[in-house]
Amino acid sequence: MPETDLTIPGEAAAVSAAGSGIGRRIASQLADTGVDVAVNDVDGDALAAAEDALADCAGDVATVQGDAADPDDMARFVERAVEAFGGLDILVNNVGVAGPTKPCEEVTHEEFMDTLAVNLGGQFNATRAAIPHLTDGGGRVVNLSSMSGKRPLRDRTPYTTAKMGVIGFTRTLAVELADRGVTVNAVCPGSVEGPRIDRVIEGQAAERGSCVRSGPTG
Repeated sequence: MPETDLTIPGEAAAVSAAGSGIGRRIASQLADTGVDVAVNDVDGDALAAAEDALADCAGDVATVQGDAADPDDMARFVERAVEAFGGLDILVNNVGVAGPTKPCEEVTHEEFMDTLAVNLGGQFNATRAAIPHLTDGGGRVVNLSSMSGKRPLRDRTPYTTAKMGVIGFTRTLAVELADRGVTVNAVCPGSVEGPRIDRVIEGQAAERGSCVRSGPTG
């Protein structure tokens, strides 16, 4: 069986929406190995908590508050990482919102477009800003999609549309950047315990007229 190289290919990373949840765990894993990490989040309190939590990691940490749906904020985030660490090797597009849980005909245009603006547009905004730095010496882009990017999910049209779009974005960008030494991949997590999935489950239960049972089942 061939050996697998698990060395992290780079010394500086930027992780969007890393104030809590999966994003903070990714940032922590990178920083624990000595990678310098720029952390973004729209929530200032979550960002401050992440900064405290990552303070003892081997790698340096820089925090930048900003909205992933705003291209200027993402450009500022990337530039801060480059300025702080002297370059950028890894971009992790972790940003995502749940969006509404209701039938498509009840979803407003604003709700649909707002979900796409964060879940898909946020990844585009950060990646577009990062590409010139990543291609200096080869880089890595990792996009967070979802299991819902590969299969339908009832009453979650905006979310699943965006997550399926992330996979299309990833595949296209991988081809586009291959000859410039940059790899682009998507990760498709399943359900992750936390406040966001709790709200989704509660919304699904409300749509189906069911109640949410707390505590262990079985």
